[in-house]
Amino acid sequence: MKPDLELNLGPQPLAELLERYELKAHDLVAASTEQITHKMVTRATKGRRLSAHVKTKILNALNRAAQKEHKIGDLFTY
Repeated sequence: MKPDLELNLGPQPLAELLERYELKAHDLVAASTEQITHKMVTRATKGRRLSAHVKTKILNALNRAAQKEHKIGDLFTY
């Protein structure tokens, strides 16, 4: 891993979307057809850098739970 790579990027737009749709981490975990955990969702909302694969899982779960179509850029600033 690069020593200058910032891992904590601050609150992400995902947190605002969850609040807008009145969803909790558990709602995304329950709606997901892929394996995601509460910890993954929490890390995503707080801005911990995630792999592209995990970000896609979070996106798919949000789209399913909210019954909306979002893109990765709507959820994350990195």
